[in-house]
Amino acid sequence: MEAPNLLKVALAQIAPVWLDKAATLKKIEDSIKEAASHESELIVFGEGLLPGYPWWLSITHASAWDNKIQKEIHAHYVRNSVQIEKGDLESIQALAKTHSIAVYLGIIERAQDRGGHSLYCSLVYIDRTGEIRSVHRKLQPTYDERLTWSPGDGKGLQVHPLKEFTVGGLNCWENWMPLARTALYGLGEDLHIAVWPGAVRNTENITRMIAQEARSFVISVSSLMRKSDFPAHTPHLDIILKNCPDVLADGGSCIAGPDGKWILEPVAHEEGLIYQTLDFNRVLEERQNFDAVGHYSRPDVLQLKVNRERQESVRFD
Repeated sequence: MEAPNLLKVALAQIAPVWLDKAATLKKIEDSIKEAASHESELIVFGEGLLPGYPWWLSITHASAWDNKIQKEIHAHYVRNSVQIEKGDLESIQALAKTHSIAVYLGIIERAQDRGGHSLYCSLVYIDRTGEIRSVHRKLQPTYDERLTWSPGDGKGLQVHPLKEFTVGGLNCWENWMPLARTALYGLGEDLHIAVWPGAVRNTENITRMIAQEARSFVISVSSLMRKSDFPAHTPHLDIILKNCPDVLADGGSCIAGPDGKWILEPVAHEEGLIYQTLDFNRVLEERQNFDAVGHYSRPDVLQLKVNRERQESVRFD
């Protein structure tokens, strides 16, 4: 689109080929190509889509100590996680550059700067030139997620220019963290990306709340996951499926405008790409009466301090 104030976005509400990195990458690549054919300028994927959310934790005895079954499933998860430094995202970067489309992608990152064996739930932003501009590691994994994900840091609390918009994003329940949101507001965010493993119950209230608080557009993108989405080659599949519901993630992708009203109500049980065009002028209109870090703030009374250093266990001089 030529108009700098208009941005066409694609919400990729898809299921992974669960814990199969190569097959899920192919599905993501196909989605980017499809979005580009519809002249999209930004495409967003759900939390941890590549290679998938750790659904086994809640339906098996995941907290069992020194359990061989749990260790083997975890090892499979690690083997299929994303190693950015080894080029796992290069094909996506190339597509972003070829089609001039920005990408927000939820990954399970095997971080080399933390030894290369622990996992992080990360949200990656790739710009329209194909460059990775930020990797945000989830600050606090939620509840049973802590059995397999490590806590992140503030390095990825970044925003990025996209036409007239300033985009930033958070993973899942991080969106409930007021100070994490405020950090992005303070950087000028006016298009907030919230990624989720997939559930209308997660997105139906908070999406509108953040939009009204920030006077920003908010895009929530969720994945899908059904019992039939577990590949046959999954380790200990019989144990995973024993207590597995037919639907683990029903979607719930949606968009709220800067007035907190729905532009796109939560979409459930539908796999595919959803398109919408956003007008930046709506942000300027709604900031007239409220701007949380601007004219409606009191930095002489209330301030937020953010540590954006990448945390490392070993530093070499």
